[in-house]
Amino acid sequence: MTGWSVKFAQFVCLLLSQLACQVFAAGGGPDEQGNVDLQTSRVYVFVGKTGLGHDHGVEGRLKSGQVTLGAAESAGRLEFNMQSFDADTDAARRYVGLKGSTDAGTRKQVNDNMKGAAVLDVQRHPTAVFEIESAQPVVAASKGGPQGLPQYELSGKFTLHGRTAPLRIRVTVEEKDGRTHLRGAFTILQTTYGIRPYSKAFGAVGVADRLTIHGDLWLSSATTAATTESR
Repeated sequence: MTGWSVKFAQFVCLLLSQLACQVFAAGGGPDEQGNVDLQTSRVYVFVGKTGLGHDHGVEGRLKSGQVTLGAAESAGRLEFNMQSFDADTDAARRYVGLKGSTDAGTRKQVNDNMKGAAVLDVQRHPTAVFEIESAQPVVAASKGGPQGLPQYELSGKFTLHGRTAPLRIRVTVEEKDGRTHLRGAFTILQTTYGIRPYSKAFGAVGVADRLTIHGDLWLSSATTAATTESR
């Protein structure tokens, strides 16, 4: 390699390094998109059965997330990675109250059906989004929230499978190990979002229209409306 080639290669490496530093400094890293800790936060879904079907637990992850507790407007955004959703993991089954494990072959079949074009169609709709318009306190710790913890109501619009509907979810907030732990659950009807619940054998085996979705989120920093305004 000539001297000019070596210098050009060094210049390119330096330029790429600078660009990488700028991306991560701006929060563009895979785990720095908002204050939601993407590594530890999870979504769990209880899918009930119809007919001779089986109940299922589904585990999913977020692509990005920001929550500002106490905000009366523009309180955050949660983007769900629909391609990450995985049926009947042991963690999901335990979280939604199901016993036992599911073998790998059955899990693959359930995942193929769930993610396929006839149900979630994750190729066309790889994400779902909860635009949080407000996150207001509703129960003070001294007034009997679960385990004496404060609660907030997150209100906004939920977009799934290309359709949007209003959504409200009440979450319990706990400060633990320097982080904020949010837990809550809400129900939706698949048909509200244009999804036909899976069934086969002329309806003898299938899943229910109603889904119960549990959010178990960890905030890497306790962002509140007060701290945001003080910046």
